[in-house]
Amino acid sequence: MNITLRQLKVFSSVVKHNSYTRAAEDLNLSQPAVSMQIKQLENQVRLPLLEHVGKKIYLTQAGQIVLQHARDVLQQIDDLDAVLNEYKEPGHGRLRIAAATTANYFAPALLRIFHERYPLVSVHLDVTNRKALLAQLAENDVDMVIMGMPPGEMDLEAGSFMENPLVVIAPPDHAFATGKKIPLRALEKEIFLVREKGSGTRQAMERFFRKHDLKITYGMEVSSDEAIKQSVQAGLGLGLMSRDAVQMELTLGRLIIPDIQRFPLMRSWYLVSRKGKHLSPSAQAFRDFVLNEAKGLLRKPPISAL
Repeated sequence: MNITLRQLKVFSSVVKHNSYTRAAEDLNLSQPAVSMQIKQLENQVRLPLLEHVGKKIYLTQAGQIVLQHARDVLQQIDDLDAVLNEYKEPGHGRLRIAAATTANYFAPALLRIFHERYPLVSVHLDVTNRKALLAQLAENDVDMVIMGMPPGEMDLEAGSFMENPLVVIAPPDHAFATGKKIPLRALEKEIFLVREKGSGTRQAMERFFRKHDLKITYGMEVSSDEAIKQSVQAGLGLGLMSRDAVQMELTLGRLIIPDIQRFPLMRSWYLVSRKGKHLSPSAQAFRDFVLNEAKGLLRKPPISAL
């Protein structure tokens, strides 16, 4: 069958008004055009749908079935139209964001401010590791992701919006807690806890140590920043992570940032999407918000040595 929405609309209107003439007026059509649409619909289903008894119109059994489905289809079209209209304005619609695990320390604050401005936008946030972020981008499962340096081999659009200093963290009773500048070579005598392979932080750490020809001893491989912080506090080694991830521990005196030569490692946070992806008005509003305002809203105090 090749039934059209126009035929279903005309059929439903004729039944509603029990009149070809009133249906024509309702749909701004001529009466012959209404009659033709009904005839074409009956030809498609190969059954009579309407019976004419005197001046009244009655549904046949087939007509009753077609009317039920026609109303369902037309309601779904109305629902679809309503949902799509939400995407025509930045104050409505849905937003799918994924963030690197370390970005979880500031992403909710950004989303809270965005939600205050656009309370009718439904936001879904997925916090995951770098490998999963890239997979979601490749599969077009998200509108945008918040992450460190994106890979150059993927076809992506990325805008940096805030500095992401990587710092060495140590327990407060560590020998580095002197307030003095620590030479870089002193790190060769320490054990470093590391994130899983593929982690952006681990990649940056290994590149830096190779660049400066440092022979570093690696300890446990840990799958989260929280686990690294707990392990460092327990004295199992030093860690390297975004300063965004350790603000609370620094404030409470549970960890320190030693003053080490050539640190912090300055990187950036990026808002990333697939190149050529069409952003809904809500997604474009979020992109503009992050790239233009995030740094000012989330500005941190200068990094201190301890």
